[in-house]
Amino acid sequence: MTVDELFRVREGGAVGPVPSNYTVASTPEGTLVQGPIGGRLLLARSTPGPLSGDPSADAGPDTSSYASAPPQQVDMVIVDAAQRPEAIGELRRSGVIGTTTAVVAVGGDHRVRSPEEFARRARLWGALVPSDGSDMPCPPSVWPESRPKGPRRTLVTGGSRSGKSTEAEIRLLAEPRVVYAATGPVPDEAQDPEWAARVRQHAQRRPWWWHTEETSDLAALLLHTRGALLIDCLGTWLAGAMGRHGLWDEEAPEGAEEALEAEIRDMLEAWRSTRAYVVAVTNEVGSGVVPATRSGRLFRDHLGRLNQWVGAESEEVVLAVAGRVVELP
Repeated sequence: MTVDELFRVREGGAVGPVPSNYTVASTPEGTLVQGPIGGRLLLARSTPGPLSGDPSADAGPDTSSYASAPPQQVDMVIVDAAQRPEAIGELRRSGVIGTTTAVVAVGGDHRVRSPEEFARRARLWGALVPSDGSDMPCPPSVWPESRPKGPRRTLVTGGSRSGKSTEAEIRLLAEPRVVYAATGPVPDEAQDPEWAARVRQHAQRRPWWWHTEETSDLAALLLHTRGALLIDCLGTWLAGAMGRHGLWDEEAPEGAEEALEAEIRDMLEAWRSTRAYVVAVTNEVGSGVVPATRSGRLFRDHLGRLNQWVGAESEEVVLAVAGRVVELP
């Protein structure tokens, strides 16, 4: 079957001809096509919401078959990666995508700004992007590059509203297990509704199976997490650390800076020693006006140095500017 034929297949049957020696079935994960010699191809569902193939998800309609027949690994998965790239991570989580499954990303149209950007994202997800009109056997004759795996450290820096958090999230959409470290203060709706709204917006756009840790103990997370870890962000972590040591006060306690530097060293040692695939977001400082307060200048100086130290211990550093990403050598 060609990709064009596959996209005419819909839940409940097929629209258009399907060769008689193929079987087509609707599953909670999408449309499953089995070839005459046993090859299994899944056209992943692109509609929003958790895939009901995961037993912890909201089951939705008609999942009775799943209770007795859990999802099985397939040979190839075709995903509309412009519409719903997180389906790759969900299918890895449920076992439909295994180590020998080829992931094919389609849908590179106006929803992604350029073919080059679509291909960049697909590489991060361990997916193959076929050219228009190409024939692809199942399994394919050409396999995608391996996606990044731990231990690996990536730092994403940028100014306010530059797209840095979105870039960090994009990088981990295909991971089956993600711990999201939220380092900012827990929102109080009554006292700061604007901050609470920001936190809600971030939470709503994350895949449902990501596990959120609201913590300032980054060293422990870095040392104990396996799989993928997203830290958002180092700037709010540093601001909290300064608060714990009294450095936002007009008169800082004696030894406060030394205590802060010791906490930073502990975090850096854990960053260096982590076994996880870590993507950390940070703020780019020092490009604007000089802060008017002593504590503001102290924060700028400490964060600038922290970014340099973390960057020096990272396999990759990228800069987000106006929604675009620049890889820094």
